[in-house]
Amino acid sequence: MTTVTTRRSDRRVSPVFLGIVAVTAVTGWATWTGFAAQPGVAVFLFVTAAWIVSLCLHEYAHARTALHGGDITVGAKGYLTLNPLKYTHAVLSIVLPVIFVIMGGIGLPGGAVFIERGRIQGRWKHSLVSAAGPLTNVVFALWCTAPFWLDALDGVPADFRFALAFLALLQVTAAILNFLPVPGLDGYGVIEPWLSYGVRRQVEPFAPFGLLFVFALLMVPSVNGVFFDAIYAVLDALGVGDVERYCGEDLYRFWQGSSDFCAAVS
Repeated sequence: MTTVTTRRSDRRVSPVFLGIVAVTAVTGWATWTGFAAQPGVAVFLFVTAAWIVSLCLHEYAHARTALHGGDITVGAKGYLTLNPLKYTHAVLSIVLPVIFVIMGGIGLPGGAVFIERGRIQGRWKHSLVSAAGPLTNVVFALWCTAPFWLDALDGVPADFRFALAFLALLQVTAAILNFLPVPGLDGYGVIEPWLSYGVRRQVEPFAPFGLLFVFALLMVPSVNGVFFDAIYAVLDALGVGDVERYCGEDLYRFWQGSSDFCAAVS
């Protein structure tokens, strides 16, 4: 790995990120204890804040891997501080994914850090830089679902369990979407270094539209069904069942009113 030098201030964790972590901790506590008068509000804030934390960690993983791959400019750009305001496209990387979670309960992948690929030598390093982000979502999904697949749910309040299930759904969707080998997504970035120069030149103009293409496909009922069947299969394998997923999303969308079914199983 390349030896790199960055200023201490380039690596200092941003107060903005620490504030988001604090919101996650406080609202997670409120969800666990039932402190909030409206549990749905606490779940909404907890899941949203935790989702933003995961987005920051996703981009940090890209930047940190690029740093060790040879791009020493990521520190000066503020990418190592975990501050989402330093990202190249803060709206695309933070605001839009949050809006998609609110509207459709899907983990939208965002692209935020600009990596100077010319500074990175070697195909494997380029692939690893692209893979680092979605692998972070995989780790986050495993963390969220640990109580389920470790059979350690005794004593875990129902609302907190539901919130973790919905957060896990977001992480799994983000990981799967990001790993699709579609231009503009991380999955294509993993395989791009191994493609011929001619193929890369032909594909390059379509990169800005890759995510739009994916979401257009997801509008097709048959494709949407296959996609979410895959999501649910992964969650089932991790011990998260239909009830947890459904009630997690139901609680998250508190403005629609909680279902009687979820209130009964809480």
